[in-house]
Amino acid sequence: MARGAPSSRCLPRVSRLRPKPTAEHATLFKALADETRLEILGLLAAAGGSLCVCDIESHVALAQPTVSHHLRVLREAGCLRAERRGVWVHYEIDPTCRRRLEEFCNLMGRDGT
Repeated sequence: MARGAPSSRCLPRVSRLRPKPTAEHATLFKALADETRLEILGLLAAAGGSLCVCDIESHVALAQPTVSHHLRVLREAGCLRAERRGVWVHYEIDPTCRRRLEEFCNLMGRDGT
């Protein structure tokens, strides 16, 4: 068979095929594509509620500005919620994060379970 010739196993091309709307999930996956940010989410999941930023910093072996950067990325991606309590900020996993991940799985043909 010549290079570039269609294979007899290929299905006929569908001219009106459109990709599923996955672009809105890109920010979420970019935020989740970092080991430190996943560690922070795992820490918050283990806590089962909110944690003070000082507690998060004590578990992550990074400088405070770097931890703040990771928390901001997670917050802007909709993974975390933040609440100021006096001089400290407390973070918790945003419940909509799981819903958004399940929506993506549904787009990919899975039921999210």
